Amino acid sequence: MEFIYIMLTLIFVIALLLMLYVHYYNDLQYLKTKIEQSEAIIDEVLRKRYDLVIRTSDIIKVNLKEKKDYFKEYIALRDQKLSNFEMDRKMKEASNIILNLKNDYPELQKNDGMKEIVKELNRTTEKLSAAISYYNRYTSELNEMIRKFPSNAIAKIHHFKIKTFFDRKDMNDDDVLDFKL
Repeated sequence: MEFIYIMLTLIFVIALLLMLYVHYYNDLQYLKTKIEQSEAIIDEVLRKRYDLVIRTSDIIKVNLKEKKDYFKEYIALRDQKLSNFEMDRKMKEASNIILNLKNDYPELQKNDGMKEIVKELNRTTEKLSAAISYYNRYTSELNEMIRKFPSNAIAKIHHFKIKTFFDRKDMNDDDVLDFKL
């Protein structure tokens, strides 16, 4: 009879440990999925912004008499392997150029295509900001789980790694210049 109690207790403890394992593993997978979803949104928005730069370049070539190619450097980004973070920085630069050109040239202010591009830039800015916030939130939660026991043991077994935030800041390194703009 005592043997049965020992076996039942052992089975209960093993079942409890398995449930805990499954719970933490599912939490880690959930966070990983949320991060991947936000990365997909960021990819989509950055592609849309890239397309807007190309459209703007075409409008400028048609509407402005000067033949300066303002976006040659940005159009060439297609052939480079850039991270989303680097692409975001480049697309912000290009967006600033677009807005400055629109403000500097009255013929661009009147152009319907340019007005639509500026509206779309504003929409993509909002969507990108939300996606980055979403990404950083779930990255923070994932990193916290990877650092805490007992989820850190499960994370180690399944090779989960600490992720950097979208802006590439790593709060755990020795680089004190992370916040340099």
